[in-house]
Amino acid sequence: MDACCFIYLVEGTPRWRTEVEARLNALAQSIAAVFLTSDLTRLECRTKPLREKNADLLRKYDRLLASRELTVLSISRSVVERATELRAKYATLKTPDALHLAAALVARADRFVTGDKSLGVCSEISVEILRAADH
Repeated sequence: MDACCFIYLVEGTPRWRTEVEARLNALAQSIAAVFLTSDLTRLECRTKPLREKNADLLRKYDRLLASRELTVLSISRSVVERATELRAKYATLKTPDALHLAAALVARADRFVTGDKSLGVCSEISVEILRAADH
């Protein structure tokens, strides 16, 4: 899962929250559903609350990221190598996005869930793009 999914859940408009919740609930119904994200998500989600000294928002993210249903993947050397390959192949892919996708690929995830349609260029993994009614 891309960091934006967590941001939508915690800070998003009601329509985005509903979209993410509905999709995650549908995925959770699958017997083999395992939710993954990378350590980069921790960085992306926790920066704003730390900058704004918003302890309540920081707690919300920390609780969500510590969920038993979620595995947070390390940004290992193999993830960096794979991200480098993705950046070389897809010129429009930004480094954070390449790292998120690479973590999913190294973990052998079968799909990557995001709200960022630009990540759909990656053909190495099935990219599922969330669409809320207000976007």
